Amino acid sequence: MKIKTIKTVFLGTPSFGGIILKKLLESGCKPVLVVTEPDKPVGRKQTLTPPPVKLIAQKYNIPIAQPEKIVNCKLKIENLKPDLGIVAAFGQIIPNNILTIPKYGFLNVHPSLLPKYRGPSPIQNAILNGDKETGVSIILLDEKMDHGPILAQRELEIQNPNVKCLK
Repeated sequence: MKIKTIKTVFLGTPSFGGIILKKLLESGCKPVLVVTEPDKPVGRKQTLTPPPVKLIAQKYNIPIAQPEKIVNCKLKIENLKPDLGIVAAFGQIIPNNILTIPKYGFLNVHPSLLPKYRGPSPIQNAILNGDKETGVSIILLDEKMDHGPILAQRELEIQNPNVKCLK
């Protein structure tokens, strides 16, 4: 019996996105396209630096798109006819006309127990607020930021929750 391969596109940018992309690759799920933010100047010398997700995609010879705005990548994603989109720390809100392209929609891997701590700094917010636990949520993404039906969650204990941070 032949097993059908699910054709995926992956959207992510920083190290957290890189961790998720590596895990997908280790599980045998190689995306047909990786979409990430453009290279940015970093440091005192403003050296043009690729995002961590781009480096991983290059290592595995995965095609890469780096649009300033995700809408500029719509046609490329449509032409690939993906079954599924996977998002992990991409950095842009994805409009509905892109969310509806994959047959099964877009899954978002988010580093908090949604609906708490939506947005770009959920781990830092959990620590700053003295939470004793946090976690990871997988949601079926909609047009709002870090919003949609929660499909799975896993709680994790925060080590040393008594450490106080200055706000």
